[in-house]
Amino acid sequence: MLRSLSIRNVVLIDRLDLGFDGGLSVLTGETGSGKSILLDSLGLAIGVRADSDLVRKGADQSAVTAEFELNDSSGINLLLAEQGIETAANLVLRRVLSADGRSRAFVNDQPVSVALLRRVSELLVEVHGQLETHGLLDPATHHRFVDVFGGLEPELEKTAGNFGQWREAQAAYDQARQEVEKAKKDEEFLRHAVEELRRLDPQTGEEEELSAKRLILMNSEQLIQNLNEASEDLNQGIGVESALQGALQKITKVSDKAGGRLDEAVAALERALVETGEGVAALEAASGSMDLDPRQLEQLEERLFALRGLARKHEVTADELAALRVDMERQLAALEGGAANLDALAKEVDNCRAGYIAAAETLTKKRQAVGEKLDKAVTGELAPLKLEAATFHTKLDPLEESDWNEFGREYVTFEVKTNPNTAAGPLHRVASGGELARITLALKVVLADADSVPTIIFDEVDAGIGGAAAAAVGERLAQLARDHQVLVVTHSPQVAARGDSHWRIVKTGDADGNITNVDRLVDDHRTEEVARMLAGAKITDEARSAAGILLDGVPGEDSEAAE
Repeated sequence: MLRSLSIRNVVLIDRLDLGFDGGLSVLTGETGSGKSILLDSLGLAIGVRADSDLVRKGADQSAVTAEFELNDSSGINLLLAEQGIETAANLVLRRVLSADGRSRAFVNDQPVSVALLRRVSELLVEVHGQLETHGLLDPATHHRFVDVFGGLEPELEKTAGNFGQWREAQAAYDQARQEVEKAKKDEEFLRHAVEELRRLDPQTGEEEELSAKRLILMNSEQLIQNLNEASEDLNQGIGVESALQGALQKITKVSDKAGGRLDEAVAALERALVETGEGVAALEAASGSMDLDPRQLEQLEERLFALRGLARKHEVTADELAALRVDMERQLAALEGGAANLDALAKEVDNCRAGYIAAAETLTKKRQAVGEKLDKAVTGELAPLKLEAATFHTKLDPLEESDWNEFGREYVTFEVKTNPNTAAGPLHRVASGGELARITLALKVVLADADSVPTIIFDEVDAGIGGAAAAAVGERLAQLARDHQVLVVTHSPQVAARGDSHWRIVKTGDADGNITNVDRLVDDHRTEEVARMLAGAKITDEARSAAGILLDGVPGEDSEAAE
């Protein structure tokens, strides 16, 4: 709730610091004393559009700070966390307005946009009167009030859940259909490409293997010639192997007489003999494997060129052709099974849609019943508020299927009919200023448990009424103040007498100009103010007596010492 309001240099207000309590706070004062300035100041702090005319003459800027005590801060914490702003037990909103019309906004002393300031304030305070209104006057919120008033949260949750499932199923169907349509466009190409790949049957690593074989075949004549020449060199005379064997035999015969000096030579010759044998055998094997058949080279080159040509066609490497074939075969399989898959997905969409419709129909029927109950309750509140001819209506307009949403299949709006011979219409369009404030009050009283905004401000909700009607307004404000902090600017003594706290707005003047001040009233000071409201300019003893009776008959009178 609103704990304090600090105002600097706003029109007639030089410096003003106010502290507020819970319950019902009334603000009174003579016409022109500056009550509207007070509300304009609060409007700055909560993000209402700024006007440079609010800056006090001679000042460079105006500043207004509103401090709120947070009870349920989950929504605000989430909103501010997105902006990297931490919250505590209290939240401070501040607005600075320069004489040139520029303004700056702050939340907990951190600069923010005016739009964010307003979004935060909408969770904290609702103003009905001279400032812009929201909450109950915003049709987008009406379904929520009906659902909370009727305890329809389970039905709403089921409707929202089924709507989400329907959307997901629809999205899956749409994606699958797009894939099938795309595949159909490419079907002829896919079938030709797969057939071509199947005929060629490319294998991973085949290109490298074929390239190596091709290189050998292309140089086979030269290879065979060199191998033959090498073989001839090795076999000249008695041959390298025979020469090594003879040398080894001769050295071996005398090695035992050399005192070990020939052991290393013997070992080296033995190794040379073994490796020479292996070399000769390898040369013979290599020579025997050389194939000079030109047809084999031709076939190999045809295969290699076919692989490379197909790879270029599909813009992949030859080694990637095998994987490409697998992928294309999968696409064809998906295409062939796509119709059946689409049918299954379409059935799932239909099932989810039917589930949503069933849940939404249940929600609609219960909303209709709750709406009738709400209409009766609000209309019953209007008569005592001097709106005997007015009737309240909860209207449920069916939506086109394209507009169905997680909140159901209808658009819920509150309408009012102020006279029997007039048509019902939206609250803010049909009712006059005074009527609108009283209709809003009636709504607030009935929907008190469904309204989460902790602080509600009414500006002259009693305009144009008096007597029993004004008393009824005061009674309902007091009733609303049991669960909310309520501030009301009033000219009615019956309403003022209901306040738990009473503030008087006074304009004084001197040679330097006029100044607006606000005083908290208690005891005799409060009685005197209520008497002024009863009697006018000249306060009589009868007025004081009547004021005392009003105050004595109303619980919750402030007994604190005057400030």
